[in-house]
Amino acid sequence: MQALLCGYPACVIRNGVMLQRPVHNRKVHVLVATPAGVSGQGGIDRIMGALNHELERQGGTDIDARFLPSRGSGPVALSAFHMTGFCLRMLAARMAGHVDVVHINVSSFGSTYRKMVIAKCAQLLGIPYVLHLHGAQYQTFWQENRSFMSHRIRQMFEHASRVVVLGRIWRDFVAARAPGAAGTIVIVPNATEVPSLAHVGGGDTVHILFLGRIGDRKGIPQLLDALHRMEPIKDWRATIAGDGEVEATRLRSAELGLAERISFPGWVGPTKVASLIASADILVLPSFAENLPVSIIEGMAAGLAVVTTPVGAVEDIITNEQSGLLVPPGDVAALTEALTRLIEDTALRARLGAAAMAVHRERLELSSFAASIRCVWHEAARGMRPGAKS
Repeated sequence: MQALLCGYPACVIRNGVMLQRPVHNRKVHVLVATPAGVSGQGGIDRIMGALNHELERQGGTDIDARFLPSRGSGPVALSAFHMTGFCLRMLAARMAGHVDVVHINVSSFGSTYRKMVIAKCAQLLGIPYVLHLHGAQYQTFWQENRSFMSHRIRQMFEHASRVVVLGRIWRDFVAARAPGAAGTIVIVPNATEVPSLAHVGGGDTVHILFLGRIGDRKGIPQLLDALHRMEPIKDWRATIAGDGEVEATRLRSAELGLAERISFPGWVGPTKVASLIASADILVLPSFAENLPVSIIEGMAAGLAVVTTPVGAVEDIITNEQSGLLVPPGDVAALTEALTRLIEDTALRARLGAAAMAVHRERLELSSFAASIRCVWHEAARGMRPGAKS
């Protein structure tokens, strides 16, 4: 892998390892606000859990990061309890001198309302905070208007020491909504580990895999329609794995005569996800809205041929006809054509899968992600502008 700067000349990274650390006098203590903690099942918790694991694997004495729940995994009514608990622990850490940076993962709706409180508390305590923007629907949620709430969201972003986004489209979006934050925005795409299981594929039957929450936003109705159109084609099967509208989708697949060709295992944990990816040939995600989906990156890491839609920051990592196939959201005919091409053309599957894997190894490995976040924390703690030289 070539050396990556990750936007920070002071932090040269090769193979995910910082070769030149920024000059600092002591360890940087970080409190990370993640919804349910690193053992949570949500997308943000999974990413933060992977980050925590990678930081432990890398070792080093420059970072002390504690990952704390800000919403909890129980009823929504208890989310205020966890948010308050995080703020109290932040206060205690501040009084003890054991916090230099607060890392705030933020998504839409209730997440934003809770994180505005946490960000304000950090600001009042004089602690620099980093906002890490997730959520597929933030463009819809944060409307460009002069409402009180829009103003408060803008203030939260503009008072951040750093704003971490997952791709160019989100950088431009935040800069347009919060011009005062434009100089603090850093692009750090999601990342995954290199798979531990060898990729074997589906054998004589091409295995099409969907991973995610089952519902309209992910394009599941359109996927079922496309698979129905492909019913006359032999030698394929599909797995639609995830929580959400599982039973309704299973019933719909049976109505379409696809019950014998599509399996619905429901929500699956990391071990089962790894097994499904190893046995798949095609990763499909026909979403209407995304930020930067981890399931695509997991498929790329294993060398699967990817079929998805150009939403969110997807085009930052997938180039149509080179590292995957992009189809317009909601276009059943285009989705059917893309899947059919990959089923019938083994060489195309292999070419796209190899290119996707190369992109993952170059830009989307977990080690590089962790090193980039370390750089963000160091510079936020030191009050440096992004890219400033030590």
